[in-house]
Amino acid sequence: MKTSRVSFAAALAAGSVLVLSGTAFGHVGVQPIGEAAKGGYATLNFKVPNERDNASTTQLEVNFPVDQPLTSVMPQDVPGWTVNVERTKLDKPLTVHGKQVNEVVTKVTWSGGKIGPGMFQQFPVSVGKLPDNADQMVFKAIQTYDNNEVVRWIEEAKEGAAEPQTPAPVLKLTAAKGADHHAGDTTDEAKNTEKDGGKDAGHGHDEASADHGSDTTARALGIAGIVVGLGGVAFGVASRRRSA
Repeated sequence: MKTSRVSFAAALAAGSVLVLSGTAFGHVGVQPIGEAAKGGYATLNFKVPNERDNASTTQLEVNFPVDQPLTSVMPQDVPGWTVNVERTKLDKPLTVHGKQVNEVVTKVTWSGGKIGPGMFQQFPVSVGKLPDNADQMVFKAIQTYDNNEVVRWIEEAKEGAAEPQTPAPVLKLTAAKGADHHAGDTTDEAKNTEKDGGKDAGHGHDEASADHGSDTTARALGIAGIVVGLGGVAFGVASRRRSA
């Protein structure tokens, strides 16, 4: 009976893992290639799995957040797919690298290709500059199948609530490069350690010099003792000869 219960529990756990895994991997998602640091540039991968067994995905539309405008959006060519980039004019121009930008990309659409059942496709995009005052970016995506079914991945997750059935892709932003104040502390500590190490090295050199001096003195005394001993032996031999 105990074995049967264990087997049932294991089977139940395995089934739960499969169900959860299917749910997690079935979403349209976005991940950076490397890292996406605040205020920097990054290459993003929009990953689109096909969730249907009897239809193929033929279009992906990704909407960029208008409240976090990106001045540079460059899609990478994906064989078999046609890409269309839509821009909109800004009410207030942005200044980037000393130049004024009057429009930003608000939507990128890939179409004409096909993602078959049990397959997935990645759509890389180079973007920047990422916002420096936010921890994440939400990209609402729309997936279209060749049977005219449309899945809107636009629901934003809320803290403390269950994950939405069709969550929007979320990009997590990392700390801006060079903004870690601990780096300076580490450098100072390294300098102090180097100084201390220099002092220790100096002491070690002094100790080595002292040991070397002591060793030299011992050798000199040993040689002197041998010379004196040889002298005594020679004197003894000469005295015996005289006595004879």
